[in-house]
Amino acid sequence: MEDILVGLDIGTTKTCAVIGTMNQNNQVEVIGVGVTPSKGLKNGVIVNIDNTTAAIIKAIDEGELMAGYEVTDCIIGVSGQHVKGQNSRGVVAVSSRNRTITTNDVKRVIEAAQAVVIPMDREILHVLSKEFSVDDQIGIKDPIGMTGVRLEAEVHIVTGVTSGIQNMIKAVEKAGFQYRDIVFNPLAAADAVLSRDEMELGVALLDIGGGTIDIVVYLEGGVAYSTVLSIGGIHVTNDISIGLRTPIESAELIKKKYGCAVLDLVDPSEVVEVPSVGGRPPRKLLRQELTQIIEPRVAEMMEMVDRELALSGKKDMLSAGIVLTGGGSMLDGSIEAAERVFNMPVRIGSPRDIAGLADRVATPQFAASVGLLRYGLRMNQLRTGKLAPEKGGSVFGRMKKWLEEYL
Repeated sequence: MEDILVGLDIGTTKTCAVIGTMNQNNQVEVIGVGVTPSKGLKNGVIVNIDNTTAAIIKAIDEGELMAGYEVTDCIIGVSGQHVKGQNSRGVVAVSSRNRTITTNDVKRVIEAAQAVVIPMDREILHVLSKEFSVDDQIGIKDPIGMTGVRLEAEVHIVTGVTSGIQNMIKAVEKAGFQYRDIVFNPLAAADAVLSRDEMELGVALLDIGGGTIDIVVYLEGGVAYSTVLSIGGIHVTNDISIGLRTPIESAELIKKKYGCAVLDLVDPSEVVEVPSVGGRPPRKLLRQELTQIIEPRVAEMMEMVDRELALSGKKDMLSAGIVLTGGGSMLDGSIEAAERVFNMPVRIGSPRDIAGLADRVATPQFAASVGLLRYGLRMNQLRTGKLAPEKGGSVFGRMKKWLEEYL
């Protein structure tokens, strides 16, 4: 059996572990899936390391039982409002006498681009190249072998608070597993659900989790913008709990079973049974009343994202529209609610191009987990030489070689 890894998405409301390997067709084969509720995180950041560790152990044990294999190595997904993205440019002179650009020149220009001032309490997670310029020729994806005097690179740098990242690593190691790498969740989700055409045309991926909405914008095949908003599905659940006077657990079940984000889609005569607190008998109410609680909150969330995209200056460039993924996107009417706010095409993104237990993970809530697994297996192939890196593909820093996917 080839190297077996775990894509570990430690979220605010649930921890997902997807175990898999690379099959003979160079396709990710999922052999085990584990999901367990999370109680140790708030808005994507660990607040109780023991509860987080217990959730990790339970999720991976569940996946191992299904797979029939024990695993030791994880690819960890990180999110939370502490994660920030920024664009940067680097310029170097071509070093060779005949002015031919080499791999070393590309390495130097990316290192120059990532030489930005960041606070002492932050560290660089990823350095993602968008495009290169040779002299005044712009829009070059692979400059190696070209002739020029000046080489410029435009990169996107993702940073996170060191303590938040270290706590995530500590929780995984305390659970008895080793981490191979840490990846920003929406980048992994994008790798699992977006097509090359969408990335080239311009697309925004919204990974709607329990406590956060992760946003990443792709333009011309590269990452142009990324950010995290501290609002998510748990806020909708809290509204239902308060509005219907029902426990949080019951509110979550009601949201999943009967929730809808658009009032026009609900049958006016449909009735919902709501559990009460304190031993009182359950109550019945119209599904429309439930939707009247959910609709304003979902609209507010989408409007916050819309404002963020408008401030970034990238909203008018999204020719391929918006892709929703994550557990929060599974709410009925999410597409219609998003289309009303964004005024552009919206679709739900699920993991694609996977083998094995594809039916178990072909839902939006597993997008980040499958993307993390895909990333880890691809990096393992590059390390062992089973997958030749594309010419000029190289990322320097913690992200190592994510660029192989884009150059």
